[in-house]
Amino acid sequence: MSAARPSTPAFFLPDFCAGRAALAVVLIAELSALLFALARQPVTKNFWVDLATISMFLLWIGLGSAAALCRATPWLAKQSVTIASTAALAMLAAVVAIVSEGVFQLGAYLAVGAPAELTIFPASHAAFVLTNVGIGFIVSALALRYFYVSAESKRAIELAAQARIHALQARIRPHFLFNSMNTIAALTRSNPVQAEQAVEDLADLFRASLSDARTRITLSEELEVARVYQRIEQLRLGARLTVDWQVDSVPMDALVPSLLLQPLLENAIYHGIERLPDGGKVSIVANYVDEVIRLAVTNPIVDNAAESNSIDKHVGNKLALDNIQQRLELEWPGKASVIVESPPQTYSVTLVFPYSKREL
Repeated sequence: MSAARPSTPAFFLPDFCAGRAALAVVLIAELSALLFALARQPVTKNFWVDLATISMFLLWIGLGSAAALCRATPWLAKQSVTIASTAALAMLAAVVAIVSEGVFQLGAYLAVGAPAELTIFPASHAAFVLTNVGIGFIVSALALRYFYVSAESKRAIELAAQARIHALQARIRPHFLFNSMNTIAALTRSNPVQAEQAVEDLADLFRASLSDARTRITLSEELEVARVYQRIEQLRLGARLTVDWQVDSVPMDALVPSLLLQPLLENAIYHGIERLPDGGKVSIVANYVDEVIRLAVTNPIVDNAAESNSIDKHVGNKLALDNIQQRLELEWPGKASVIVESPPQTYSVTLVFPYSKREL
């Protein structure tokens, strides 16, 4: 059994080295410049000149700040929140001061011998620099506070999800364990080789269930865990259980959160096959289209009313679906989903998620 490692808080600042962050900085700078230009004077009076100068000034500050945070992130990430926030504020204020001083000195240089109407540069040195530094300090403090609160909120959601995942992993249904042990005991005399294989399969299943909840494994490994569970249940149910695997069309190197498929197969057997006198067939169908994987588990049920009652009565089904939905959302926010369908005498759960693999 592997002990769960303590959760390490992620650094609260976004990755300013990424292209998406640079694009966001440019867009925010341009929108801020537009607001400042509109507030300073009407559109009909030197608006475009004013907009151009403010845009250039804010772009230098925004991109300079992003570059400074990009270079400093490895060091900031090792510090406490207080030290990292203070250092980031100091760096951002320094960037504003440097850009403001550069703009003033450029204006002073160009103003030598220039006509008096050259008014796009500031006239008061101290007032211009100190005002900009003050505004920059306030805006930076608000932005850092937003990043910190956003990161803490995301971390709280992840911790809650991990707690529920651990609850799912620790939930080994007593009936499954007892039935498996009874089956193995019966096989020890009639078929020792098969009994030994069943013990190994049960150990592998428990090892997968008790692994770190944050582990991502390949789809082939996840399918193997589900097949191990099928072999154990097959010993007990025999010909009553048939599993139709149609998964060859999907890339087996796709990374997925662990224990996605096995709980669905367990629910299909527990809520479906076991309740049918003659058993039935569970279909596991996967397809891969446009970089998206769809993995469907379908099983027969007695009838829709009976299945609805069974879901209400056995919270394990809803617990498994909620945990899977939450893990998919954490892994691919807004890009993954769990689709539940219940046509006549059938119950189907489809997992939809993007294809991703380990980077070499």
